[in-house]
Amino acid sequence: MIKVGDKLPSGNLQEFIEVEGDGCSVGPNSFDIHKAASGKTIALFALPGAFTPTCSAKHVPGYVEKFDELKSAGVDEIWCVSVNDAFVMGAWGRDQKTAGKVRMMADGSGDFARATGLTLDLTARGMGLRSNRYSMLVVDGVVKALNVEAPGKFEVSDAGTILSQCKGT
Repeated sequence: MIKVGDKLPSGNLQEFIEVEGDGCSVGPNSFDIHKAASGKTIALFALPGAFTPTCSAKHVPGYVEKFDELKSAGVDEIWCVSVNDAFVMGAWGRDQKTAGKVRMMADGSGDFARATGLTLDLTARGMGLRSNRYSMLVVDGVVKALNVEAPGKFEVSDAGTILSQCKGT
């Protein structure tokens, strides 16, 4: 399992881009994780699935609400990562009004989740292999803080926890 002091795993995440620009076309675009994290402070949070109850009612809204505070505390970008495709993540981002605040990063095949060792097997619920719920503070591609939730919990991966960790660094 990934831990504090480790580099983010190599690979790609996808993001659905609404407006063409900065070399990105409209639709799904792939981003190299190391290049995207290089030289930045990122508040990354991952969750089991788009449009699911806790994720939609608490997890994503908390990061949208604390966007200005996180930016003031030195966070360059906020990434939401889920084992969903870029089309679903794009639709969920529109629903959650994340534009310009939270990058909705798709881990469609679960490669990133597996590489971090933070997977959650929801096969019995018909959802297959998913990401565990967690948050991490990443500085220049290195994990500086990691907050992994116990199964079924939402206590330590919220925006408030990451904000306090930003202020402590």
